[in-house]
Amino acid sequence: MQTKVYVTGIGIVSPLGLDTQSTWSSLLQGKSGINTIESFDTTQFSTTIAGEIPDFDPLNYLDRKQARRMDRFSQLAAAATAEALLQAHLEMPKDGHNVAVIIGSGVGGIITISNQYDVLQSQGPQRVNPFFLPMMLADMAPGQLSMIFGATGPNFTTVSSCSSGADAIGTAALLIQQGDVEIAIAGGTEAPICPIAVAGFNACQALSRRNDEPQLASRPFDANRDGFVMSEGSAILVLESADSVAKRKVHPLAVISGYGATSDAHHVTQPDPEGKGAIQAMATALRKASTTPDLIDYVNAHGTSTPLNDRLETMALKQVFKTHAQSLAISSTKSMTGHLLGATGALEAAICVQVLQTGMIPPTINLSHSDPDCDLDYVPNTCRSKQVKTAMSNSLGFGGHNSSLIFKSID
Repeated sequence: MQTKVYVTGIGIVSPLGLDTQSTWSSLLQGKSGINTIESFDTTQFSTTIAGEIPDFDPLNYLDRKQARRMDRFSQLAAAATAEALLQAHLEMPKDGHNVAVIIGSGVGGIITISNQYDVLQSQGPQRVNPFFLPMMLADMAPGQLSMIFGATGPNFTTVSSCSSGADAIGTAALLIQQGDVEIAIAGGTEAPICPIAVAGFNACQALSRRNDEPQLASRPFDANRDGFVMSEGSAILVLESADSVAKRKVHPLAVISGYGATSDAHHVTQPDPEGKGAIQAMATALRKASTTPDLIDYVNAHGTSTPLNDRLETMALKQVFKTHAQSLAISSTKSMTGHLLGATGALEAAICVQVLQTGMIPPTINLSHSDPDCDLDYVPNTCRSKQVKTAMSNSLGFGGHNSSLIFKSID
């Protein structure tokens, strides 16, 4: 990316905390946010664990009428955005046409869909909520944010499965680069923990069934991994042009310097067996960042804890980074947060910015049994202090989506 795009604010709501600092602190301590599902009865389910946010109260961020007319995925985005704008010291201008809102979500208002279908079946069509459609549409997260905060620039949702949040950030950066806007509120949000979503992912054999040990269930790159753990949450970044940063006299946190996106064109759920799409996405991001593999200090891996992903992502990293792969610090924070589906790329982008800011790398926890196919340095079990100037975040999703983002520290 030739024109610099800066990150000036971060907001996070995750299973590890209701803000960035509490989430970050838990990550460095190696805490897991996974527990037994409390939001519905899981008696008949093969998987009974997830990364829920039990302490989240939308009324701390929204008035009662707003909250009642928003699905949980939009509520989470509103909370994360409020924090991001506060850190960026950004008060929306009266004319917000220079501010875009680009938010990724994989499944949108699936809780509302699930609940309202039950209403239809049990009480009839006349009892379906009149706000059902505006609540469940995936584009209602950025739509609601634009109305709440007064941003009148481009406003849309990226839907690319697990790459959605990363693609939102990459797309927002491109909008700034080509001069369409000066500022973008960009990231991802997801609230998928409901009966139909858990049943669906179970049906395609994707979720961990380590129900008796929830906090040990997400174990990326470990030989005994058996699937990912689904989670909810939101992460939002405020992105700004160099002119906006100078005009507002704010201190940026990082530069987003590269973005690459590809498609496997292979299978609806399984990654390409040679990792071609992931390799190309990383290579494109490196080219756009005008950097070389040996200058990447840290990779936040997609690292889902599924047998196929972790092996093939390791293979792809070796192809891209060659001999540097052996000395590269890599971690999967999904071991602690679980998998936030469409929000996960945004959360892990925010984590990369935190790594650049603090010089601390969060670990991959639950990595206790070595898998011979996953033999790189995944920062096992304990955080690590290391100066990181350039970090990469990878997101690989159902449908063959691959996205890679590169962030650099401020010179």
